[in-house]
Amino acid sequence: MRIDLPAKEKVYRQNKGLLVSLHIDAWLLLGILGLIVIGSLIVFSASGADPEVLSRHLLRVGFAFALMILFAQIPPNLMMVYTPWIFAIGTIMLASVLLFGDIGKGAKRWLDLGFFRFQPSEIMKLALPMMIAWLFAHDTLPPSNKKMLVGIGLVGLISGLIIVQPDLGTSILIAMSGLFVLFFAGLSWKFILSAMAVVAASLPIIWNFYMYDYQKQRVLTFLNPESDPLGTGYHIIQSKIAIGSGGIEGKGFMGSTQAHLEFLPESTTDFIFSVLAEEFGLIGVAILLLLYLLVIARGLYIAYQAQENFARLTAASLVMTLFVYVFVNIGMVSGLLPVVGLPLPLLSYGGSSLVTLMVSFGILMSIHTHKRLLTS
Repeated sequence: MRIDLPAKEKVYRQNKGLLVSLHIDAWLLLGILGLIVIGSLIVFSASGADPEVLSRHLLRVGFAFALMILFAQIPPNLMMVYTPWIFAIGTIMLASVLLFGDIGKGAKRWLDLGFFRFQPSEIMKLALPMMIAWLFAHDTLPPSNKKMLVGIGLVGLISGLIIVQPDLGTSILIAMSGLFVLFFAGLSWKFILSAMAVVAASLPIIWNFYMYDYQKQRVLTFLNPESDPLGTGYHIIQSKIAIGSGGIEGKGFMGSTQAHLEFLPESTTDFIFSVLAEEFGLIGVAILLLLYLLVIARGLYIAYQAQENFARLTAASLVMTLFVYVFVNIGMVSGLLPVVGLPLPLLSYGGSSLVTLMVSFGILMSIHTHKRLLTS
């Protein structure tokens, strides 16, 4: 006798428990909670044991966590239906920033609606890869060259709107989220190598005509921070001192002298990894990296198990974007990459980037759990 889908789903949820009924993936949740706990402890320490900072951080974490659960309930096919509309609204908002944007720290990146202020570029961290995945949703992969060019055009459009704010770091990272979709869709290595050659050849032009002085200074400081140890190289030098002084076991919780004596800039956000390394040493860093590895590996498994192009490409892109954010932040504070002002996912003091990240986890969970309900 045939049982309709609602009855199947009800039996499946009763058998599997609360997490499945909420469309929550247990392994992904475990990694996320582990990172949030560590992040909350380090935020509390880096803030000088300020309870108000911790309470605001936990409030934002709670809000972002609720959004993760909410988006986990939305089936991937419904997300696909609304993706073009979300992308269109995000693009209009990015264009509006150029005309009506709120200026802060020398950049026009925010829209002020009176009751709150936000960065439209945060929307595009999700909307751009989902839109390109939507283009290839019903194609046999790899798609046609025509659609590949359309995807490349969308990446160029959104990146261009963000670059002129100016926000070079965010534009590169968002462009990579779109390019990951093209890569997983089957973009040929011949094209990839050709594009890399073009970018390499264009570097002198970009340096002389399209980079601001502060951006050039960041690159020069990265190459030789000791050239100006009390000026532009000061922050990265102090960060490396904090990381190195942690040793194997660290100085213990609340033992970061670099943060508490205010040698480290943005110790609760961009440079929070340095605080963790100083207080918990190599052991703490290893635990942190293992938790990130758990989240990334589970995300890639979800992408591998996805049943449709849209879900598979979206999941793979979101996971690889998370990897890039972790890699860039840790490389930045360790002196291996130029400073770009990027928070460490799930550890840094909460904000709009935390909300975007948790929504992406909700999308990943939806892709996996709805697939499991369907096959059950």
